[in-house]
Amino acid sequence: MSSLEKVLYFQAGIGVLPNMFLLLFYTFIILRHRPKLMDLISCQLTLVHIMMFLTGGTMSLAYIFVSLNVNNDIKCKATFYTNRVMRGQSICITCLLSVFQAITISPSTSLLAKFKHKLKKKYIINALCYIWFFNLSASSNMLFYVGGFTNVSETKQVKVTKSCSLFPMNYIIRGLSIILSTSRDVFLVAVMLTTSAYMVNVLHRHHRQCKHLHSINNRKESPEKKATQTILLLVIFFVVMYWADFIISLTSHLLWIYDPVVLTVQKFVIYAYPTITPLVKIIYDKRIINVLKNLQ
Repeated sequence: MSSLEKVLYFQAGIGVLPNMFLLLFYTFIILRHRPKLMDLISCQLTLVHIMMFLTGGTMSLAYIFVSLNVNNDIKCKATFYTNRVMRGQSICITCLLSVFQAITISPSTSLLAKFKHKLKKKYIINALCYIWFFNLSASSNMLFYVGGFTNVSETKQVKVTKSCSLFPMNYIIRGLSIILSTSRDVFLVAVMLTTSAYMVNVLHRHHRQCKHLHSINNRKESPEKKATQTILLLVIFFVVMYWADFIISLTSHLLWIYDPVVLTVQKFVIYAYPTITPLVKIIYDKRIINVLKNLQ
């Protein structure tokens, strides 16, 4: 096992454990209490991140398929398709979370205030269902162009793992696939940056208005400043990691070259956001901190 693979296993361990804890926490909240709408979205995002780790190669579902004696071609299609869907779900649900937060904290005089009455459980569930349908459909090409590795010289396929490879696609289909995924990513990242900038502006104005309330203890950071820093941290980190992954993926796809080292680095980039997100949520959610204190 190479040093890079050891780093991936270590990263996967750090990422899966807090995500599993969050999934159990949100499931308990949803089943036993009246959950916040934010909890429904966060629960979905946590589940998606767990599935990303399980289908990413380090803790892959491939090992489960091996134990069940599943055909290698089916194994490759299932893992690659699921992983691609989860990556699409991650950016879509993160965008939904950002928009939801922006509407929630918007003042009554803003244009977004009129959407507050639409923030109901059925609308959030409908939005999540539409997101699932979109990504399940958009990633369906992976079922046709991914399969078990056989012989590169005969079929011009490109080996991307020890047992799986990509088959050559028509230039038109490849172009449409790249345009669709690029358009989706550009639009969603633009929405996230816009809503995050809006939230930072709202929180900054609120902080200035309430500045005299925090003048008693200057050493302690205000909740508004903490929230602003959290938003900036998650959004900037997500955008940087996602586009680093996108550039690597697009370059490999256009050149039709998949270097094992480059693929390993890409996996590390892809799973950086799912690893950091649960840790940030655990640190800043008082309910989770209280649960951990009670357990202690």
